[in-house]
Amino acid sequence: MLTNYPGICRNLYLPDYTLFDLETTGVSCHNDDVVEISALQVRGGAVVNSFSSLVNPGRHIPSGASQVNHITDEMVARAPTMEEVLPEFLVFIGEDVLVGHNIARFDMKFLHRDCTIRFGAVPGNDYIDTLVYARTRLPGLRSYSLAALADHYGLSTAGAHRALNDCKVNQKIFELLAREPESILEPGQRLCPRCGCQMVFRRGRYGNFYGCTQFPACRYTENL
Repeated sequence: MLTNYPGICRNLYLPDYTLFDLETTGVSCHNDDVVEISALQVRGGAVVNSFSSLVNPGRHIPSGASQVNHITDEMVARAPTMEEVLPEFLVFIGEDVLVGHNIARFDMKFLHRDCTIRFGAVPGNDYIDTLVYARTRLPGLRSYSLAALADHYGLSTAGAHRALNDCKVNQKIFELLAREPESILEPGQRLCPRCGCQMVFRRGRYGNFYGCTQFPACRYTENL
């Protein structure tokens, strides 16, 4: 669902969604490229379909990235390009709410950039970041990395940092997080009514206000 306006980050559980993950040549959405894209279509909390493809970035994959995701130049040499993979991925996700770990700060930025470059528009799908969601469901953990959450629930991380394997682990974690009780807000804390994430007190040029911690993904504010 391409549009001129990106979807917003939401902090809740839905039983129907598409969970996705990207592997890239690095961490910069300005300078790096996607080398693998995978997704799981979920209905009623159960996986019903999957999508996965290596992507030829048309450039050398730095050794540092290969050490993390185990994807090499040789593996992507005959893989389709992003121009070929992206339309198929967009058809797969349709109008689903997207779910992923740290996608607000990472994966969505790559996806929005690549769609803007190729189509002049961005996916309008709302999305749920399981990193943000985990913080509200499991307050007090030392780490909210995917590996830490998998360890918390006793899940295997074999094959970690390959997109489809990470999707499978993340989908299980998201379902388990949904069973956790909602955390009780401390006095003075409030949640954003638009996306459900925590709001914080800020000082601005025109006065004090509460702003969503997911800015710029969510721009909701409340003036004081």
